[in-house]
Amino acid sequence: MTAPDGPVFAEPWEAQAFALAVRLSAEGHFTWKEWAATLADELKAAADRGEPDDGSRYYHYWLTALERLVVAKNLADAGTLAARKEAWAEAYRHTPHGKPVELRSS
Repeated sequence: MTAPDGPVFAEPWEAQAFALAVRLSAEGHFTWKEWAATLADELKAAADRGEPDDGSRYYHYWLTALERLVVAKNLADAGTLAARKEAWAEAYRHTPHGKPVELRSS
C-alpha cells in the first residue's frame, strides 16, 4: 500500500521484506524486472487458487517471491530458509507475551 509520503506497512516484517528485496536488487543479485516478474507470477498463482484480491496478503506473496529469487540465485537454499523460518517460529512460541523475540545463533 502506498501513501503520499511512501509505502505503508501493516507489520514491521512487511517493511523488512520490502527493504530486503530493494537491497538485493540494488546489490545486483537480481534485476527489478526479474523481481516484478516473480512477484507477478506469485500474484497470478494466488488469483488462480481463488484467493481474495483485497491486499491483505500482498506482502505474503512479496515474501514468497523473494524466497523464490533467493533460492533461484543461490543466495540460500530452500532447506536453509525452511530451517530459519522454523527457528523463528520456535523462538516466537517460547517468548513470553510482551517480550522481544530473540533468535539464538546457530
